Order: sequence, then structure tokens, then C-alpha cells
Amino acid sequence: MSDSATSPIVPGSQAPHARPILWLIALVAVGLSLFQLYSAGIEPLGLFYQRSIHLALIMMLAFLMFPVFGPHHRRGVVGGIIDLAFFAGALITGGYLVLYLDDIFNRAGFWNQTDIVVGCIATVTVLEASRRAVGLGMTVIGILALLYAFAGPRGELPWLGQFLPGIMEHRGYNLDRVVGQLYLGQEGIFGLPMGVAATYIFIFVLFGAFLEITGAGKFFIDLAYAATGRQRGGPAKAAVIASAGMGSISGSAIANVVTTGAFTIPLMKRLGFKPAQAGGIEAAASTGGQIMPPLMGAGAFLIAEYTQMPYLEVVKVSVLPAILYFATVYLFVHIIALKQGMQGMPRAELPQMREVMREGWHFLLPLGVLVWLLVMNMSPMRVGYFAVITMLVVAALRFSVWFLFVAPAEGQPVTGKRIGEALWAGLVKLTRGLELGARNAVAVSMACAVAGIIVGVVGLTGLGLKFSAMMLAFSDGNLLLALVMVLLASLVLGMGLPVTASYIVLIVLVGPALSNEFGVPLLIAHLVVFWYSQDSNVTPPIALAGFAGAAIAGSKPMETGFQAWKFAKGLYLIPLFMVFNPEIIVGGPVPVVIWNGLIAILALGAFAAALEGYLFTRMSWPVRLAIVPAIVAVFYPDLRAEIIGAAVMTLAIAGNWLACRREASATAA
Repeated sequence: MSDSATSPIVPGSQAPHARPILWLIALVAVGLSLFQLYSAGIEPLGLFYQRSIHLALIMMLAFLMFPVFGPHHRRGVVGGIIDLAFFAGALITGGYLVLYLDDIFNRAGFWNQTDIVVGCIATVTVLEASRRAVGLGMTVIGILALLYAFAGPRGELPWLGQFLPGIMEHRGYNLDRVVGQLYLGQEGIFGLPMGVAATYIFIFVLFGAFLEITGAGKFFIDLAYAATGRQRGGPAKAAVIASAGMGSISGSAIANVVTTGAFTIPLMKRLGFKPAQAGGIEAAASTGGQIMPPLMGAGAFLIAEYTQMPYLEVVKVSVLPAILYFATVYLFVHIIALKQGMQGMPRAELPQMREVMREGWHFLLPLGVLVWLLVMNMSPMRVGYFAVITMLVVAALRFSVWFLFVAPAEGQPVTGKRIGEALWAGLVKLTRGLELGARNAVAVSMACAVAGIIVGVVGLTGLGLKFSAMMLAFSDGNLLLALVMVLLASLVLGMGLPVTASYIVLIVLVGPALSNEFGVPLLIAHLVVFWYSQDSNVTPPIALAGFAGAAIAGSKPMETGFQAWKFAKGLYLIPLFMVFNPEIIVGGPVPVVIWNGLIAILALGAFAAALEGYLFTRMSWPVRLAIVPAIVAVFYPDLRAEIIGAAVMTLAIAGNWLACRREASATAA
């Protein structure tokens, strides 16, 4: 789920930890996962209790996993003292609220000196844990937000206010007010982002960890190869399908690249794809995993909370845009395979669908339970809890069936020793799943904690309204220019923030302007910002998923990043279509929805063909140039323009097909 996870290897595992530290990491991680399971399915806790305990354990884990001087350096005496001090800070951060919550509520804004001191410790501890787990960029933005809150004539740093542009000026706030907002209220560190991370996100991260531990990744990859391996460009198409399957569960583009890409990229290269193309295809497909329901890289939970819409409703309206995105990547792959004359893989080298389903059908049961419970309108946190329990029950049933029926049928002796060994192996795997889930949640939870600092400052200073005014002024009321500004802002933020944090910051700053000033429906505004927040994965100079693909493909990072950018063009076009044709999301008359869906598919297909200069055969430059205004017309919210644009694209595609038929006839003659 974490968009900062860079590999299926447990984050932080490269650090040269001593054995006692490794045991302590495992103990805290397993304890955190068990706490989350308890609060999700057995005894729900109050808002501050849940969030403060979660954050304390997450930060303790962060300081254990990531030494102060970096993951490749030993702690040493100095490093150990520093880490111990911050570890104590994490304990104080959560423990103080748990022990004195009633007293803090009774003071109701009249904080005492201890409250302020602990709040300062908490803020510094959160920023340092974020630096280690997420990266320096996130911490720097958090510090800048704090400095902005203190800048102003009545603030702690009045001189700093002199450097603020006129529209950015504000009165400034003292230490007590800022700390009260960030630590002792519901709009700062323990605000909505942390609430979502401490409830919905963690439990689904844990679910994904159990799927990973039990081999679900290999099942999805084999399933994709069995379905598409014999087609032209089969491994690339398998990468698209496998990334959709894995990404919908893991919600992490980079982890998705290294998980599925380890299998798909070498096969793509063997089939004839250039290394940069292979890495770019995998990066673009893996990025789609973060917009693919049901999890959407934690985005669905945050969108549901911010818009106050049912989680299931967010998932439902996100299905069609996600399908359109993957269809675009799939079509790009198909066109390149046709263009380069590629063939599929031999049947003998591919897994058989029947064998794949026989070995891994049980992975579909927890997913089925998950979807069914969501349809029943159960709380997402409890849905995640029951999905995890279902996963464990299914594993136990498979274990029992093997010992009761399969082993005797194969003539293998079922002894007490073998049963004991199998139970111990199962217990070890269970512990590893609990530990991996907690480790994988560290980055996203810390990103949400610092995002809470930023959101708290935005609320305190009115920065969101100032951004809305600037956005309206710079775009001069033009919605398209406003969307371009959002896209550029997301790219800049994406250089330092993970996707989840980038979305939170952007929606707080520009969301009100899109909804209130430009009239974009609230849900669409959130979806657009969330989609644009993904672009740091595939857009140079910071194309994180592209760089991960380049490492596996052995290609140049920037070249692979540009390939990923090309294949992921749907990431930019589909949000525009959602804005200018909102019926496809918010609903409308059935014929209108069907029409919009059809022209969206047509436009994306024509766009891919025009960009590659090939569909059924090579496409001439005049035809490619004629398709461009036709695509623009389809995006324009006027029925006549849409019909003309769709007609031009249909004629261009039909003409290309006829040209292909003529070439085939000439070759045959």
C-alpha cells in the first residue's frame, strides 16, 4: 500500500541491524499488527486512543528500522543514543495522550506547559521519523509549513513575515497556538489522514502482506501469462494484467514494479521489446495499480473520508476510469507488438490455466469475501479484518486437506513429527505476515502524520483560501488552465512527496477552488487530484516507478522514465475527460453514459495509434495530425463537437484498416 515501498523485500531490511534489534523490530511490528486487528474486529477504540497508539508504535518501528545515519551505516554509540532518544520521544508522543486524555479535554484549549513541551517533542519526533521512513523532501515541506505558521507580526518569527508575498501574509501564531493545533487537536498530526492510516489503510496493508507471504503475487502473474502469453507481445500484456491484479491489492506502484517486473521485464526483452520499453511498460502498468479498485493505494479511503461518501461508492465510480487506463496501456503494447512484428510465447513455456487455478484458487476467496462485505455496506476497517481472517482460515483449511487427503493419497506418511513441523512453519509464516504488514505500513503512516502537520497549518493560516484565490487569478477563470496548474503542482510536489501525501496536500490547497470556483463536482475534483498525484511515478525527472523498472531492465533511467511517461498518457487524459464529461462518474441518463464511455475508448485508442503512428498498419502524418483536433473535440462538452470528433477518428481508424487489407492483398498476390 505504501507508495514509498521500493521492493518486495521488507523496507529497512538492508540496514546492518544487530540480532537484538531485529528481534525488537519483529516484536514491535507483530505487536502493532495484533493491536490493529484487535481494534478493527474485536474492540474499536476512541479516536485519539487509536491514532496515538498507532503513531507511537509506527514511529518506534521507524527508529528501529532506519538508523539515524542511514540504512547502510551501523548505529554506533552516538547513533544508538540518538535513536534511543527519538524512540523515547515516540513513546512519549503516544503515551501522554493515552494517559492524560481526559485531563487534556477538560483543559479545552487552556494548555499547560507540559502539554506544550510534549507537543513540541511529538512534532520533532514525527518530522524525524518521516525523514527516515519517507525521505527528506517530506520533512522539509513539513518544516516550511511550521515556519509559515510562525511568520507574521504576531507570530514567533515576525521578521520572516516580511519575505512573504502580499497574498500569502497572515497574522502569525505563537508556539502555544501552533502546538495546540498540531498535537492537541483533531486537525493536525492526529487529523483525518492519520485517522485513515490508523484504521482502513493499515488493515488492508496487512491483508496485502499476507497475500504476498502466501504467494498471491506468483498466482496473479501465472494467471496473466496463462491468459495472454500466446498473444503478440504476450509478456507485456501479462505485465499489464498482472500489475492490475497485484496493484489493486498492494496499491504500491514501485513495489508492484519490482514484484511483477522481476518476471515480466526479462521476458519482454527476450520477446523483442527494447529494455527501456520493457521497463516503461511495467512502470506504467504498475502505476495503474494505485488507481485500480478496491484499494487504490489508500486513495479510496481518503477520498471517501474527505467527500463523506460511502467507500463502496468511491470504488464503483473508479472502476471505469481504471479500466480505461489499463486498456490504453494494453493497446500501446499491442500496437508496438504489431509494429515490430512480435509473436507470442510458445505454449510449452506458459503455465496452464487449469493448473494455475488448481494451485491458487484459494487466493480468490478472501478477495470475494472482501468485495461481498463491501457490497453489504460494512465498515472498510471491519471488511479488512474479515478479509485477513478469511485468508488465515483458507490457509488452515488447505493445510488440513493436504494432511487428511492429499498426503495419504500420495503415499506420504502423516506422522506427529511432520504435523508439528508443518504447524511450526505455519506459525513462522503467520508471524512473518504480521511483521511484514507493519513494516510496509511505516512509510504511508509517517507520510500521513506529516501531511497532518501541513493540513493543520493550512487550516490555521487560511492558506487553502489564498491558494484558491491565486489559482483563480492565474487561470483567469479558465478551467483547462486551472487543471494544467494542478498537474504542474502535482509534479513538483511529487518530487519530494509520496503519492498519498501529495494527494492530501494538493486537495487541501486546490480542492476548494476546483469545486467552489470552477464548479467541478466534489468527487471528480478529488479523483482528478488523486490521478494527477500519480505522475511522479512515470514523469521525468522524477519517475520513481520508471527508475525501478530501469534497474530491472538494465536500461538508462531517464530513457525508461520517458517511455513510462508515454505509456501512461491515460493518466493525464482520463481526468480531463472526467471533468468535461462528468456523467461518466456522477451518473446521468443511460444513453449519455454509454455514449461517453464509447467515445472515451475511441479517443484513447486513436490517441495511442496517432502517438505510435501505427494501428493495423503504418499511419501517415496527415491522418495522425487530423486525429489530434478530433480528440480535442471529443473532450469538449458539446454533443455536435463530440459527434464530429468521433466521426473523424472512426474514419481514420477505418481507413487504416482498409490500407492494411490492401497491403495484405498485394502481398498475397
